[in-house]
This record gives sequence, structure tokens and C-alpha cells, in this order.
Amino acid sequence: MLKLSGVIITFNEERNIEQCLQSLVNVVDEIVVVDSFSSDQTKSICKRFNVNFIEQEFLGYIEQKNFALAQAKYDHVVSLDGDEALSKTLQQSIINLKSNWKFDGYFANRFNNFCGQWIKHSDWYPNKKLRIFDRRKAEWKGINPHDNVQLHNTEAKSGHLKGDILHKTYQTYSEFNQKTEYFSTIAAKAYFNSGKKSSVLKVIWNPTWAFFKSYFLRLGFLDGFNGFVICVQTANITFLKYSKLRELEKQKDV
Repeated sequence: MLKLSGVIITFNEERNIEQCLQSLVNVVDEIVVVDSFSSDQTKSICKRFNVNFIEQEFLGYIEQKNFALAQAKYDHVVSLDGDEALSKTLQQSIINLKSNWKFDGYFANRFNNFCGQWIKHSDWYPNKKLRIFDRRKAEWKGINPHDNVQLHNTEAKSGHLKGDILHKTYQTYSEFNQKTEYFSTIAAKAYFNSGKKSSVLKVIWNPTWAFFKSYFLRLGFLDGFNGFVICVQTANITFLKYSKLRELEKQKDV
């Protein structure tokens, strides 16, 4: 029977971490939590579940998650954020894998809860994520804060599991605004460091297209007012990201 490690990174996740751990405890054979020195009750909650709790200064989203992978005892992992949990159906799908693992990694749809509402459209569902995988065949990559698990080569094979990753995202509009500002700054710096360029056209066009695509083409309007809020913020974070990147480029030239 295949053994699995559950791997989580956390920072001040007392609101969500118990649900995350409860969804993993009967699925995996060990749980590793890498925490960025939380100041709330995250650590004490984790200790109740007998996890391997490791404190590590935050290295960046991609770097922290790859660090966490390296701490796992087993090569086959389930990787979650502290505000995510496995649905009952996905729990059973992963348990079934332990006696029938066929692929290098497995995708599952992520179902996002925003301000108490499960969002079924726009760019938020089905939000397909590769989170169950052989760490020898994959790793976290991308541009911070937009990290994702990528298989090492194009010949690697992946499957798709029934069930959802339940994501308790922003629960107030204020929190959404604060995170939009925060993540756009991280993204702009990551773009700048990677050599990506901004322009007036990108500042205007990219947010416009982001809203049109998520609200109309991906049916965000079917999620009502919250769907509209999400699509507006999708445009806003794109606008802020390229505006801040343009600002960084000007500062470099001074």
C-alpha cells in the first residue's frame, strides 16, 4: 500500500487550519506543516493533530512550498495551503490511489468560497490544480505569488480526480482589497526581476480583457453581485500589477 505525505504551508491560519488537517488525517500517513512563525493559534491547533510542525522564515510562496516538499517522509504527496481542505469525495479518491497509483500527478478542481458564497463561474471554477503528485516528478514553479505545481517534463502523465479542493478564500470585501494590493506588489516585483515589461497599452488593455473574459466569457455574471466583485478585482489586480511594474521600470532608469 502506497504511503502519502500531506504537506501544508501556513501563516496565521487559525481560522482554517483545523478543517484542513481534519480532511487529511484519515487520508495521508504523515502531515508536515511548515509555518512562517504564526502569531495566532495556528501552532497549538496543529500540535493537537500530531503533525511534524516546522518553523521556517518565509522564503517566498514557491520557495516555501518546495522547502516543505523536501521535509516530507514519503515521495507521494498531497500539497495544500492552510485555507484549503479536501472534500469527502476527494478524500476517497485519494485513498483509492494508495492501491492504484497510475500517473505522475493528479489534478482536482478547486472550489472557492468568497464571503460565504461558493463561486461556480468566472476564473474561479473549475479552478484545476495539480496537488497530488510524486515529488520526484514535479515541483512548485511559476511567478510569485502565482505558484503552481509543474511536472518535470512533457512526457509525464497526469490524471484527474473526482471531488474538490475546498478553498476558504477572502471572507470580507476589505480582506479582498488588502490582498489585492499585497499580491499585486509581489507580482510586480517578480515580473520586474524576471525581465517582464509594462507599457501604457498593457496597463489599459490587460485589465479590460481580464474583466471581459472572466465576467462574460467565463460567466462570472451568474454568481451575482459577488461574481461582479470578483471580476472587477481580477481587472484591478491586473491594473495594479502592470502599473507597479511600470513604476519600478521608471525608478530603475532614474
